[in-house]
This record gives sequence, structure tokens and C-alpha cells, in this order.
Amino acid sequence: MNSCDVLVDAAGELLEGVLTLPPDAGALVLFAHGSGSSRFSPRNKRVAEQLNDAGFGTLLFDLLSADEHRADQMTREYRFDIPLLAGRLSAALDWAAAEATTAGLRYGLFGSSTGAAAALIAAAERLQLARAVVSRGGRPDLAGDALPHVRAPTLLVVGDRDTEVIQLNREAAERMNNKPKLELVPGATHLFEEPGTLDLVVQRAIDWFRRYLVQARRP
Repeated sequence: MNSCDVLVDAAGELLEGVLTLPPDAGALVLFAHGSGSSRFSPRNKRVAEQLNDAGFGTLLFDLLSADEHRADQMTREYRFDIPLLAGRLSAALDWAAAEATTAGLRYGLFGSSTGAAAALIAAAERLQLARAVVSRGGRPDLAGDALPHVRAPTLLVVGDRDTEVIQLNREAAERMNNKPKLELVPGATHLFEEPGTLDLVVQRAIDWFRRYLVQARRP
């Protein structure tokens, strides 16, 4: 397993990240964390580790610069700036496609909370790069007018006790033309803190990415 620190060039803004590539990885999953979080999100790190064990490469990176993150901790001015976050994620896809170690891989996006909206917008903006999207407890509704333009197969995973977010996901799904799949995790609330619930999310994500990033490559 090869893991290294990287700097993702997002239109001139250098964003810190961790790139992990298992041997013979054919796909890379880029993470878009939720509001107020970073590449150190314990939940996303746990998801990434299990994706790595399943043979997927992962890129955990900060959507905000260090200065922006410090300011956001005080003012919260950036965490709901969905166009900014989506632009950074789109730039990260471009970066991955241009890097020697990751060029030619198939790319998936994994978004949490507000990061799910950024992932869907990026998928709409990079139709040829983003091949699959998974949202964990996400706010796809915040993707707004980008929703009908998403082509990548999309999985929306929500805890069955997260009633408000379930409704927001259903409303967003109705605006999408790619027939996204909504799955509810039994006994889970918004952060999937209940025993075993995050593991269920990971298994669903692995199955989704295998279907659309791995099996789709076979003749």
C-alpha cells in the first residue's frame, strides 16, 4: 500500500491531501468532507481505509486552504460556500487526471454532508471524469440546478433515523435524471455513530464503486 502526502493544485490554491494507492489499483475515490471538517475526518479516514483494503485508491484532501480553514472555524463563512467547494473538487479531478501516478484511473466521488453537494456539482461539471458518486448523510439538495445534469451513477445513503435529511435526499433525487439509488441504514442517525452502521455504509460504497468503477471496465 503506497500512501503519501500531496499538494493538490486547485486553480493555483495548493490544498494538502493524502493519496493512497493499493497495488494494481484501477480506480481512485476522491473524498469531499462535510462542513467544518478536513482530511483528518475520522469517519472518512475509516471509510478510506476500508476502500483501500478493497483495492481502491483514495484521495483525502482539504477543500479549504489552511488560512480559509482557520477563518471558517471562527466565522463559518466557507463551509456552506458550495460553489467554492465544488470548484475545488473539480480541480482535484483535473489534478488526478494529469498526475502520472493517477492518470488513466477511473474516478469516483465520496461526499459527506455538504461535501455531497460539492461532489454532485463536480460530477456535473466533469462528466468524462466522474464515473460514480456516493453520498453519506449528504445534502444533495444543496447542489441545486446541477442535479439534473449529473450522469454518474449516484448512491445516496442516509440513516433511517435522520428523517429531515431523508426528505431532502428524496427531493433532490426527484430532480435528478440518472435515477439515483436511495438506501437507508437501519438504526442510524446523521453521523452513523451507532455500532455497525458506518460499516454498512462502507460496504454499500464498496459494492457501488465495484459495480461502476471496476466491473464497468471489463469487456
